[in-house]
Amino acid sequence: MEEDGFEAEPNPVEFGTCLSSYIDDGTTESHRYFLSRRTVVEMLKDRGYTINSPNIDFSLQQFRETFGQFPDVDRLKLSAAHHSDPSKRVLVVFCGTGAVKVNAIRNIAGQIANKDSLHGLILIVQNQITNQAMKAVELFSFKVEIFQITDLLVNITKHALKPNHQVLTEEEKQKLLKQYSIEEKQLPRMLRTDAIARYYGLEKGQVVKVTYDGDMTRAHITYRCVW
Repeated sequence: MEEDGFEAEPNPVEFGTCLSSYIDDGTTESHRYFLSRRTVVEMLKDRGYTINSPNIDFSLQQFRETFGQFPDVDRLKLSAAHHSDPSKRVLVVFCGTGAVKVNAIRNIAGQIANKDSLHGLILIVQNQITNQAMKAVELFSFKVEIFQITDLLVNITKHALKPNHQVLTEEEKQKLLKQYSIEEKQLPRMLRTDAIARYYGLEKGQVVKVTYDGDMTRAHITYRCVW
């Protein structure tokens, strides 16, 4: 609207209480670390590891108060023991924004105080891993899993379109095979590279019960064996 040749300035945008709660004044970097670390904590809990309550209930504000707007990746690492076997321990390490080189892997190895008590290592990376670094990873005596941070910004098991997945114990698996008089190879397959298989850290031969609730498809249950 113009008055006397002058263009009126638009009124400043005002947000109500509901909309203002979605405005994030913090850094994108801290938000990414918060989301990915939260997913990792949920992932470990779903795998049967014991997680301290503060790590589970951390809000974005509490995360920033603890680690700052530009978190030091060394402070983000965490470890957890399996509730059924406390000697089964896993370590989670976040890597910086640069390419992961062999020296970074050597530094991580040097930070592990007691390698014999470690059952697994999870690396959260934000860039490529060099070939030399991958060769160094293969020298670890325990399982090493590598996730891109972008793959952990959302917990895929909580997606509305994802069916429920339940990992069967070996006893439950054998009971299933006996019930239907089938062999393991006759079950539908799930690759170890599948996002769900990676989330639960599944190995070849493990079986997952998949339950569809019927909202998008007909309600039914199926089973998949990891290959």
